[in-house]
Amino acid sequence: MPISHALWTVGPNPQEVAQAALATEQQLEDMIVAAPRILSDEWMLIGRQEDTGHGGRIDLLAIAPDGSLVLVELKRDRTPRDVVAQSLDYAAWVESLEADDLAAIYSRFKPGHSLSADFKARFGLPLDEETLNETHQIVVVAASLDASTERIVGYLNRRGIPINVLFFSVFQQGEQKLLSRAWLIDPVDVQVQAAGSGKAGETEPWNGEFYVSFGEGPDRKWNEAIQYGFISGGGGTWYSNSLRMLNEGDRIWAKIPGSGFVGVGIVSGPRTSAAEFQINGQPALDVLSANYHRQFADDPEKSEYFVPVKWLQTVPQAQAVQEVGMFGNQNTVCKPRTPIWRTTVDRLKHHFQNHGEK
Repeated sequence: MPISHALWTVGPNPQEVAQAALATEQQLEDMIVAAPRILSDEWMLIGRQEDTGHGGRIDLLAIAPDGSLVLVELKRDRTPRDVVAQSLDYAAWVESLEADDLAAIYSRFKPGHSLSADFKARFGLPLDEETLNETHQIVVVAASLDASTERIVGYLNRRGIPINVLFFSVFQQGEQKLLSRAWLIDPVDVQVQAAGSGKAGETEPWNGEFYVSFGEGPDRKWNEAIQYGFISGGGGTWYSNSLRMLNEGDRIWAKIPGSGFVGVGIVSGPRTSAAEFQINGQPALDVLSANYHRQFADDPEKSEYFVPVKWLQTVPQAQAVQEVGMFGNQNTVCKPRTPIWRTTVDRLKHHFQNHGEK
């Protein structure tokens, strides 16, 4: 269904705000570069107008906290179908980019800056070259799409190609122009799709086992997660929204990035915000000693969120299980569809023999 935007003033006599237009979509690209949050507060722009070497130039390139890439294409004067087709062509080029290529792209985008240093400053995590660009997603930015193209985008997502559309509209209020946006597909769904996919030829049906990344540090403590039975994530929607994937009865395998796998358990309840989550009848933040993003407890986008878990078997961080070739990802939750995940779970079942299967 085509998406339309409308705005009204707030008051006793609401007035509809008139629609307007940007002079060019180049202006929108300039705005996104100046304020990347127009796209997402969870991505970092790393490239602009890069030559693909095949007669085309991508509009924008961004990176997510897990090292996956985001190809951003503006509709400009192309037909909706043309921009989707061209985005898929450009995505084939994005998939081929290695760490050195990305470092060079970033140096052209921000001369004198280091991609690894700026990534660490932006996300608080080291940029792991081994997992860099393991996956990617496509974002088409457009004022409108026809119904046929929307069906194509939906079909590609259902077939495992992470692609989304960001619709924008411009409104005029006096001399001020306002920009609004709306996603065709929930960005969390596309994030999950991208996190679960591998490079070409490396996907297979999901094995039903959830991967969980538990960010041990000042904001959360693994020993508290064991003691009180939970996993958590927060500090931004990219980290917390994927917790919504989990339902009661799901089995999870928890990993502390940089250490290894530390537990297997069964989800025992829904995702709950830090302000509402309770432990033994008390507010969780009154019981727990780590930070758990307390400063954002009243901010639904940055708040920590908790999911209760019945642990089947856990080990301390110092005894974390990590072997060469085991799966890893910075997404808080994902359901990987790669052979590496299947073999990782098979090996973990030898280490965590109380994993719940008879």
